[in-house]
Amino acid sequence: MATFEEQLPTELMEQFEHLDKSTDAMLKEMTREGAKKVLANVKSNVPSSFGKSGIMKCLKLTRSYKTPSDDGVATKVAFYGYFENEDGKRTPAPLVCNLFEYGRSNSPYPRHPFMRRSFVSSEIESAMKKVQDKYLPKG
Repeated sequence: MATFEEQLPTELMEQFEHLDKSTDAMLKEMTREGAKKVLANVKSNVPSSFGKSGIMKCLKLTRSYKTPSDDGVATKVAFYGYFENEDGKRTPAPLVCNLFEYGRSNSPYPRHPFMRRSFVSSEIESAMKKVQDKYLPKG
């Protein structure tokens, strides 16, 4: 029976080792840069009425984390917490954003989608690829 043995070049092995060591940091930074792009888009797409209220203080970018279910890496852009509306009442920011995003069928609140429009995949991918190129070894 014939046998074949091949050895990878040392420099290729070193590149694999470098990628293995820096993968977690690279993925966290990649998702963070993509989320920053989304955050900027959300800020430009929000309804004009949001500028007058304190809801923009509730727009947050979370730190990058590993998801326990599938070992993926994620960074969230979302509205968290409460803000005081023009009547002086504390109102949950996610509820107001959900109302603007999807509207209500039985009231005079039409849809004003701004979150979904903020996720432009080509912009997110280009931001993430810039980070990826920084981590990939040259050669």
